[in-house]
Amino acid sequence: MNEITFRLASEGDDLPALVALYDSAARWMQENGIDQWKPGGKDEEHFRLRVKEGEVWFAEAGGRTVGAFELWWRDEPAWGPQPPEAGYVHRLMVDREGAPAGAGRAMLTHAERRITAAGRTWSRLDCVSSNPRLRTYYEGAGYTFVGEQRAKKGDGGNPYAVTLLEKRLAL
Repeated sequence: MNEITFRLASEGDDLPALVALYDSAARWMQENGIDQWKPGGKDEEHFRLRVKEGEVWFAEAGGRTVGAFELWWRDEPAWGPQPPEAGYVHRLMVDREGAPAGAGRAMLTHAERRITAAGRTWSRLDCVSSNPRLRTYYEGAGYTFVGEQRAKKGDGGNPYAVTLLEKRLAL
């Protein structure tokens, strides 16, 4: 297996690659009956803002990009106002054709290390409620169900219901 390494995304040439990875993941979801992401749903401006306000990480193996994820330091739309005790993992994207086995877990582990390095004790994420396989995947990685949030169309929240999960990290 190729070793997976990580690098921070920048606002330059990385933005089109992030859009392409998102669109590929969205197409895979649609092909597999998962009603969540849509191709064209996130553009370069979305990723530019995420790079500016948080962290966007690429996962690479064998000289190519095999995934990416966003790490936020707050997430009021999903979690409400919270003390600065968590990092929030978003848009975990895996290249289904090129990623080695375990790439998703490796990205979660990298995010958890970054969160711990920032002195925070919780890794939090959400996933679409209509995808029990994804919830099971995150629970298998040590995340615990803490609630659900209904769809909030039109007010800046998720356009679909999400399951909230968290994992306590050792500092």
